[in-house]
Amino acid sequence: MGDKETMIISSPFVIILSAEEHRVLTVRAHGARTAHRDVIRARIILAAADGAPNAVIAADLGLHVDTVRKWRRRFHHHRLAGLADRPRSGRPRTFTAVQVAEVKALACELPADSDIPLARWSCPDLAGEAVRRGVMDSVSASTVRRWLATDAIKPWQHRSWIFPSDPDFAFKASRVLDLYARHFDDVPLGEDDYVLSADEKPGVQARERIHPHRPPRPGRRPLLVESEYRRHGTLAYLAAYDVHHARVIGHCAPTTGIQPFTALVAKVMTGEPYASARQVFWVVDNGSSPRG
Repeated sequence: MGDKETMIISSPFVIILSAEEHRVLTVRAHGARTAHRDVIRARIILAAADGAPNAVIAADLGLHVDTVRKWRRRFHHHRLAGLADRPRSGRPRTFTAVQVAEVKALACELPADSDIPLARWSCPDLAGEAVRRGVMDSVSASTVRRWLATDAIKPWQHRSWIFPSDPDFAFKASRVLDLYARHFDDVPLGEDDYVLSADEKPGVQARERIHPHRPPRPGRRPLLVESEYRRHGTLAYLAAYDVHHARVIGHCAPTTGIQPFTALVAKVMTGEPYASARQVFWVVDNGSSPRG
């Protein structure tokens, strides 16, 4: 009995690449960030262009021969566009457009109007309220979140702003903005000129952890922080921010006022580089501490 021979059938879809197609497919086949499916499809077509039969390509790439046959045929008919996934119909819609609109309308209402003790809606709260009102039998918070995120206008969102009532607002604001742009009275600031923006935050809770932290360990155990703590009252934090050098100088005080603010100024102005600077500009609000 003679040696057995394997018959390799050549494909009727002969692949001949243009220079541009060969370049594009080569980039895809070796792209480190290219999707795996696109890498495989590009390698199938490159191997087919080299004259390899479908069975050989399938064996080399660890694929079923039908997979190789499919992408070879699609490229032959549609070239590079044939290697893209075809549109899929997807799952049928579970919710109607009216139901989606009702949930969005609910998001525009205040929770207090529905006797809900909340300042604003969360997605789980919206989902629960929609079910309670009978808009739908059930809906997940993630579905509600997706509906709100894809809306074009998002009328339930708002951003606070202050209408300037000071008649000299434009003049005052322009001086601050000029300083931030390193100009004062139309003269550029020098290397030894500094701009500081200062403010204070009252009512900061001083807490002390009862138990020490436990360090992270190999095996994906993160840093462990014990939840119990002791209260030590409230403090005020006063700070000055070096606008052009991203440096914060601050300190804590029992309360706000002219004396803690003066202490902050003294702390900053007695340290370098501000002690030997040519000019130091302080930008502050109209609070009682800086005004005093």
